[in-house]
Amino acid sequence: MTVAIGADHAGYPLKAALAEWLKSKEHEVLDVGCHSTEAVDYPDLARAVAHAVRDGRVERGIIVCGSGVGACVAANKVRGIRSGTCHDTFSARQGVEDDDMNVLCLGGRIVGIELARELATAFLKARFSDLERHRRRKQKVLEIERAGE
Repeated sequence: MTVAIGADHAGYPLKAALAEWLKSKEHEVLDVGCHSTEAVDYPDLARAVAHAVRDGRVERGIIVCGSGVGACVAANKVRGIRSGTCHDTFSARQGVEDDDMNVLCLGGRIVGIELARELATAFLKARFSDLERHRRRKQKVLEIERAGE
């Protein structure tokens, strides 16, 4: 699978380790930065990952910031993005199956590399269920997005 990955300075160490691990699992990784622990603003990296997903350059995205929350808020401002902050595998899987989540946000100060690998695996293996109730709910979310509420 093709995956865009990005992080701010707080998420950089986890992002770097996760990107290498994803490559070792034969995923194609588009690393949009950052590339050090020098301070940067998470919205810039969230936007870069979100645009890669929205524009179809990758199938899914992963963003790491300190808590995962700020990156998630920023990514969800991009039309077509459905991101979630997940720190458990159930949410990482279920977010895709029920909500068609296409960007996973992680807290670099919250989770370690082993849990991050488990979360990424659950997220990347999951597929949207396409059940009628989930399609209906997704359409309602898309209507909110189109209305710009």
